[in-house]
Amino acid sequence: MYRLAASAEMLFAELPFIERVRRIHDRGFEVEIWDWSTKDIAALAASGATFSSMTGYLTGDLLTDDGIDQLLATARKSLEVAARLDCPRLNVHGTGLDSNGQAIIQRTDVTPGEWLKAKDTLSRLADLGAEHGRVFTLENLNTLVDHPGTPFAKAADTIALVGAVDHPHLRLNLDLYHAQIGEGNLVQLVRDAFELIGEIQVADVPGRCEPGTGEINYARVASELVALGYNGVVGLEGWASSDSDVALDRFAKAFTLTETVAL
Repeated sequence: MYRLAASAEMLFAELPFIERVRRIHDRGFEVEIWDWSTKDIAALAASGATFSSMTGYLTGDLLTDDGIDQLLATARKSLEVAARLDCPRLNVHGTGLDSNGQAIIQRTDVTPGEWLKAKDTLSRLADLGAEHGRVFTLENLNTLVDHPGTPFAKAADTIALVGAVDHPHLRLNLDLYHAQIGEGNLVQLVRDAFELIGEIQVADVPGRCEPGTGEINYARVASELVALGYNGVVGLEGWASSDSDVALDRFAKAFTLTETVAL
């Protein structure tokens, strides 16, 4: 059975960061964080929380020579922090994102040569992960609402790249919020991507809040994950529509099967 995690970046935003981590942990969820360089790593390590994922780089991209060097260099630093936090998965994107979540390089069209360069870079990243016993995950994003112009953003792009690398230390971070905006057809997407998934992230559409606040039938997605035998992590990477504890309750309810959902 899958496990549930929640983002300390987006929930309990009124609290100091370490208190957000403790609140999520005390509720029985694993914890996801983003940029580790802004955090008190010693305090996080001492919190007792189980960390599910963290950002696996600080700067860089998959397109330019300088960006690739930066991505690989900061990935090595991220691996050192992941060891301190015992965090198994490190997340990357097609390009670095600024403080507002916007793509540093805005290029939705890439050349065949650039695609091969991205594949080679991800292969090198996967080798780094293997050396350190960690898994890098490539996350899909949406370009219509949150991250315009991001290269390699669609789920179809990330599936193609991860499949081409074909390395157990590079998996998908399949974000179903982003996929719903960009592509939809979520149950079939989960089926198609299943063998490559390292983690699943969720939030509802529109609004990027907890399940039950928008249009996505997450109970149906949950039943599909059970039918497929998914035993990884489902992470809530969304804002609380009102109260963070209520958001966690609704998230847990959506992914707790209490009755048979037709498959």
